Amino acid sequence: MTLTHAGLVTRNPERMAANPARVIAQLFVPGQEGFELQESRAGVVLKRILALTDDDVHSALDDVIVRFDGRHRDLAGTFRRHANELADRLDPTITLSDARMLLLGATFTSEYAIEGAALCNPSIVVHPDQTGTAAGSLRFAMSVRGIGEGHRSSIGFRTGVVDAAGRARIDEPAPFAAKGRASGALLDAAVFRGEFACLGDVGEAADYVFDALDDRFTRSDLDERLADLRRHMRTRGHGERTAALIRTIADRFYSIEFPSGAALSERVLWPAMEAEQAGMEDARFVRFVDDDGSVTYYATYTAYSGSHISQQLLDTRDFQSFSSRPLVGRAAANKGLALFPRRINGRYAAMSRSDRETNTVAFADHLAVWTTASPCQRPIESWEALQLGNCGPPIETDAGWLVLTHGVGPMRTYSIGAILLDLDDPTTIVGRLRRPLLSPAPDEQNGYVPNVVYSCGALVHADTLVIPYGIADSAIGLATVPLPELLADMRSL
Repeated sequence: MTLTHAGLVTRNPERMAANPARVIAQLFVPGQEGFELQESRAGVVLKRILALTDDDVHSALDDVIVRFDGRHRDLAGTFRRHANELADRLDPTITLSDARMLLLGATFTSEYAIEGAALCNPSIVVHPDQTGTAAGSLRFAMSVRGIGEGHRSSIGFRTGVVDAAGRARIDEPAPFAAKGRASGALLDAAVFRGEFACLGDVGEAADYVFDALDDRFTRSDLDERLADLRRHMRTRGHGERTAALIRTIADRFYSIEFPSGAALSERVLWPAMEAEQAGMEDARFVRFVDDDGSVTYYATYTAYSGSHISQQLLDTRDFQSFSSRPLVGRAAANKGLALFPRRINGRYAAMSRSDRETNTVAFADHLAVWTTASPCQRPIESWEALQLGNCGPPIETDAGWLVLTHGVGPMRTYSIGAILLDLDDPTTIVGRLRRPLLSPAPDEQNGYVPNVVYSCGALVHADTLVIPYGIADSAIGLATVPLPELLADMRSL
């Protein structure tokens, strides 16, 4: 008996490799590069640019434009934005030429290769726009995890099509890559209260703040209330610590907007807050249909600060405007929360791995607050002996919820398996595979992280399960599985 179900799975021979030419332009502050915390050298660098002759300015700027203009959309606009970051250091009585301002902006700009080190952990959902898709075909949106210098992760996108026969292909990405514009977002009192419920000794000060606020409120509303708390701190224990924690949680709410003309594969969700400065990892997207028929795309992902992990929830309706907010509660305390695509018995549901090694199911009345989880699946087979987790949101079928799992076994090998859960009670397993669907093939063992195949989400079209999967964190492949045969195999064991 072979270890995998090789006969069920068809691997697409085409693979999407990490492309070091996919770069974004970002603000560069000398003295503060990387994760170092040093005094900025911006002032002395600015003086050097101001001291250049006009001829030197034009010569240097011409060189920059020739070398970099074809690598970015609106490079001049980026330079102007970065130059404006230095406006407070400029003498307001002196007018600088446009060329000198552009060179100034270029000097405080650097490229970051978003896939310079690795490309992995894809997740696919039905694309919100099916315009122009051939009859019987389905366009999909795919999220990818790009890893660059310093192992910093970001979330990128690709598109593709599954045809009427279940054959899948990934489109060529746009030639450019760019970050969206970050801004503030409304805050949610339930998230704060959910986090405080785990702490137990900040109740009075927290109640003082949130009892005076609505369920949703702005950051300025919160700051005013925190100022009131400071004025009445002497009679409230843990007031300073509570205020600091409130601000930390508030910093994890933000919005991202992309220009309407940018292709989806051009858009990059880049770390926008301290809690995710070292990376945004393993986004698990789901097309969620609420009870009223409304559709929202959600994604759970891991925010990594460089020393701590936390979980965040993205939401979008069009992949142009996104918001991000904290996921809190004990069931969301570890990596890998994956939402079910609809409510179950009136409640939100999610696969969870809060104990770090088993698959559990959590229910919640609020999308961002996950307090408890119930047991579902424990490691049994050798290929999952080290730990279990999910490989993305459950997929609804007539036979039950199909959940792709990841198991970690000998030599820290990651494989992809599958279980089938009861539609009404997803804590109950009604079918499973004894062997994995996918394990690293001989040509899939080597890479940035060897011996790993891993997915963050699949979909079904034309009776075919389409699985995008990361290969040793160095490339992304597509595999397809006939759904009826898979379900029959799972029920027979």
